[in-house]
Amino acid sequence: MRILLLLVFLLSCMASNVFATGNVKLDKVEISQYGLYPFQETPFIDEVKLQALISELEKKVAIEPKNAHWSENNELITEVPGRMLDKEAFQVLFRSAYYEQDMKHITVPTMPVYPKVDQSLLKEIQTKELGSYATFYKKGNKERADNIALAAAAIDSHVVFPGESFSFNDVVGERTAQRGYKRAPVIVKGELAEDIGGGICQVSSTLFNAVDLKGIQILERYAHSRSVPYVPDGRDATVSWWGPDFVFKNRYNQPLLIRAHANEGRMVVRILSSDSVDHFKGESS
Repeated sequence: MRILLLLVFLLSCMASNVFATGNVKLDKVEISQYGLYPFQETPFIDEVKLQALISELEKKVAIEPKNAHWSENNELITEVPGRMLDKEAFQVLFRSAYYEQDMKHITVPTMPVYPKVDQSLLKEIQTKELGSYATFYKKGNKERADNIALAAAAIDSHVVFPGESFSFNDVVGERTAQRGYKRAPVIVKGELAEDIGGGICQVSSTLFNAVDLKGIQILERYAHSRSVPYVPDGRDATVSWWGPDFVFKNRYNQPLLIRAHANEGRMVVRILSSDSVDHFKGESS
């Protein structure tokens, strides 16, 4: 019965635009539906229904912050704060509105969520180049070239903080047709085949060679089952969404900035940081 009442309430909220973007309001009539025993003289709040409401509101009001980054034209795009539900303030407001007759409605309180990477940080950690690597591909193979460009754009402007690990699969995400990836040649068990996202191993291999530095610990890397033409033997890093990943850890005392670019048959990865960067002494690389 409680679940049914909650569903009816949520549907009525959506119909009346209660959960619209911007200020979210709950009217007294809606708040009063959260009584545990609606017909007794002293009302009590149904905590199960209230927690379900809080969970729903968290999803509805949440806006993910956006990190500062560089555009395709190398223009520095400033960060954009997000927001989240202020659960503590909401609990106070909700309970006050439930028990006090004079409160006709409440505005759901939110708090800002600030991105980890702002433009001042990006400017600071682009002053010193720690490593770089370039590989080449046939730009006439449009499907493969597009896949390489998409994966390169996904890792470009990514910041790896001290002690953090970078996972190629986590950062790039699943390679699907819906996200723009195309069918192109891949190596499967030593044989050439075609699959969605073919070519992105060149991006992970280029990245591997760029981050092969004293202050970076390689946590996970796998070689192809046969030689690849874009890097020397033993210098590749194969990746697959349901299989191998390429993972490394930042053992420097400063954040690392990855700049990656693929255009006109050339794939380049640069690893940058601040002037004060130094690797942690005594740590294995």
